[in-house]
Amino acid sequence: MRNLFKLLSNRILIFGLSIILQALTLIIIIYRFSNYMAYFYGLFTIISILAVLYIVNKNGNPSYKIAWIIPIMIFPVFGGLFYLLFGGITPGTRNRKKMKVIEEKTTNALGQNEDIIKIIEQENMVAANQSRYIEQNSMYPVYMNTTSEYLAIGESKFKILLEELQKAEKYIFLEYFIIEEGIMWNSILDVLKEKASQGIDVRIIYDDIGCLMKLPYRYDKKLEKMGIKCEIFNPFIPILSNRHNHRDHRKIVVIDGHTAITGGINLADEYINAKRIYGHWKDSGILIKGDAVWSLTVMFLTVWDYLKEIDEDFNEYKPDIKFNKADGFVQPFSDSPLDNESVGESVYLNLITQAQDYIYINTPYLILDSTMTRALCLASQRGVNVKIVTPHIPDKWYVHSVSRSNYQVLIEAGIEIYEYTPGFMHSKTFVVDDKYGVVGTINLDYRSLFLHFECGVWLYKTNSIKQLKDDYLKTLKQCQKVTLEDCKNVKLYIRLGRSILRLFAPLM
Repeated sequence: MRNLFKLLSNRILIFGLSIILQALTLIIIIYRFSNYMAYFYGLFTIISILAVLYIVNKNGNPSYKIAWIIPIMIFPVFGGLFYLLFGGITPGTRNRKKMKVIEEKTTNALGQNEDIIKIIEQENMVAANQSRYIEQNSMYPVYMNTTSEYLAIGESKFKILLEELQKAEKYIFLEYFIIEEGIMWNSILDVLKEKASQGIDVRIIYDDIGCLMKLPYRYDKKLEKMGIKCEIFNPFIPILSNRHNHRDHRKIVVIDGHTAITGGINLADEYINAKRIYGHWKDSGILIKGDAVWSLTVMFLTVWDYLKEIDEDFNEYKPDIKFNKADGFVQPFSDSPLDNESVGESVYLNLITQAQDYIYINTPYLILDSTMTRALCLASQRGVNVKIVTPHIPDKWYVHSVSRSNYQVLIEAGIEIYEYTPGFMHSKTFVVDDKYGVVGTINLDYRSLFLHFECGVWLYKTNSIKQLKDDYLKTLKQCQKVTLEDCKNVKLYIRLGRSILRLFAPLM
């Protein structure tokens, strides 16, 4: 009986049954009004035509437009209606107003560090311009008086995270896409409970879809009984709606405003290889200490206030410690789907187009639009050594098929593609010319670049850039290089399947 109750209360089952019920309701309505089928057909066809005209004329990514236009034209009766339900990525009026408040609070809390940009200008105008772009479009400034340490594997993050959490004296903020009960999370939770019992302000934000199969329903109430404040990002409801497009894909830990960790590593056992689902899980993060942590603190607080609809004074959380250690320039940044600027994509494109010597990329997904593909190919064709590492064992076969469908055009342009043979590459990193680096949560796919809340850290002339490069070269020794012959020897039916999947890649 217990297992039966668990099955019947499973949210995936409830969602599936709800969608089926909604579809049956639509079918019944159409059947009941079958005498008016011609009118239904005409109405929905007009909706589809208007949807196509809207898609063609709106600003946006061409690949995303094509991915929607094709199914609408193939299924004109319901294609337009389906787009209205799932295709829109423009925020509503209420969300735009809330976003405006967040932007104002972020700007007021952070200010600008134009003096530091001027210091960068004196030695590298390209770097200064990249930093200025991030500050102007994500509102997060560049910092000195900050140290950074590259965490080359999930196990390293786990060890350091437990150590740093034990040192907390004022507050602990965590924001994660995935949290799952197990060795990693239970160990962290033990510390959080202890700290909360000491009166320390402990807060957690987790994404509901990211944790749908990982955490019990209303897990936030369980945490609150432990004295831990919790908010669920975009709670999952079984209704056909485009509200599920926007997820909180960020991974942030902030401790007392002076220590922070971000990167690709979620709080679940596969990320520390305590559980192996797709072979060895290769991931990465970055530990930051110093002034730049304030940006990640504000990043968390803006989402917290957004979810709770409150207005906190952020300055209450600003540390009064003065940091004197300087290790290059560090600039955390956020990317939101609720504004009109694709900061994550632009940061990557700036690195690619300005590179002179090499570009080394780790990414779990290689779902590229024409802009990113052309930028990478041009960089290689002008003599830049471009290397990309992707997984050998995928977590989603259809997404990996699309990644592999992009290999040939890149290899023909001189780009080197490698697959991480021990298992799954989940790290999202760029390292360029021994000068620049980015470590964050942003994948090279449409959802990550345009639909999700993401974050990253732009690095210039830090010691962590050398750590990142050294780990990359070490990782290459565990990879299998993909050749042009490998791409050309793919069977015809697989090529055909990949071509079809590639059409819909922006929707994955």
